[in-house]
Amino acid sequence: MTAELPALTLTRGCPHAPPGEHRRLRREAPVARVRLPHGGTVWALTRHEDIRTMLTDARFSSNRFDPNFPLLVDGPRMAPPDLQPSLLAMDPPEHGPARRAVVGEFTVRRMAALRPRVQEIVDQHIDAMLAGPPPADLVAALSLPVPSLVICELLGVPYADHAFFQAHSARLLSRKSSPEERLHAITELRDYLGDLIAAKERAPADDLLSRQLARSQSRGELVGLAFLLLIAGHETTANMISLGTMALLERPDEVRALVDDPSRTPAAVEELLRYFTIAEFAAGGRVAVDDVEIGGVLVRAGEGVVALSNTANRDPDVFDRPDELDLARGARNHLAFGFGPHQCLGQNLARMELEIVFDTLFRRVPSLRPAVPPDTLPFKDDANVYGIHEFPVTWQE
Repeated sequence: MTAELPALTLTRGCPHAPPGEHRRLRREAPVARVRLPHGGTVWALTRHEDIRTMLTDARFSSNRFDPNFPLLVDGPRMAPPDLQPSLLAMDPPEHGPARRAVVGEFTVRRMAALRPRVQEIVDQHIDAMLAGPPPADLVAALSLPVPSLVICELLGVPYADHAFFQAHSARLLSRKSSPEERLHAITELRDYLGDLIAAKERAPADDLLSRQLARSQSRGELVGLAFLLLIAGHETTANMISLGTMALLERPDEVRALVDDPSRTPAAVEELLRYFTIAEFAAGGRVAVDDVEIGGVLVRAGEGVVALSNTANRDPDVFDRPDELDLARGARNHLAFGFGPHQCLGQNLARMELEIVFDTLFRRVPSLRPAVPPDTLPFKDDANVYGIHEFPVTWQE
């Protein structure tokens, strides 16, 4: 019977649209049992309303150590035996206090205070890109280093180590990595962050990790927090910079309108987030800990659930003309940052970085254009956070 279930497609056939099979499920069977590529079954949710309901229901657990939690990678579950869960994998009652302890680091007010430094970082990297001959790889020149440097300075991680943690993050997020490679990446990052936090215990600084130590977080808990923030803080924003730039370059008239009136940029950022929904497989899994009816379907205790939020962000019951990229839409009810208690902790930081990058890039480099046909770009079809591996761009010198 399992073999007769539809297989869950993990690869986007087009960067501008969810897989056709996901869209068919939303129309015909919005809560459907599907077969995972490496075996096993899971419930797939495709409607906006059902996903929001699931993500706010405490009967669905985020515990990634649960043997029934849906993993979208091949091979056995492997993790260091002493690894403590990050916020992403916590349930009540532990999750609430742990999140409240750090959420103050990402308020709108704190992000406003950080804005001048982010602007400086963006300008410095655009300066460096323009100092070299075109074409340049936007990913290497801007998309990846800007959020990496920002999150390093915020956490208190030496940016000199960026090649190390970027390579290990990429290996951890790739569905092509073997279980042994993922375990090695987790272990190396955990040990690196553990040593860093031990150093901060001896010599605290003015950074997030030092402040969390002062709040009596244990080293193990803080390693889990640092692990989550370091990976999520650079991978997601980097990929959105690349994809957003690609989409904006296809709309030169709308880009000129943004340059002329930067007050339009926040709405454009929200729409780009909705349109690409790059992290649906990174944070949308749960396992039922009780029998729950959702969308008229009974999910039994112990069954895994996957939220296909990219498809839900194209739900015509919620978004008018959902497949159209409307930069003036400005709808903030999308699911790109998740929803409910586990909604992305750093969403205010991500929004601010994207606004500054797009405003600055198109104002300073009005002749920017792709150096290769967009349909030849190497998209990250093999990763749990969607994006572009390399993006050659050129400009008028």
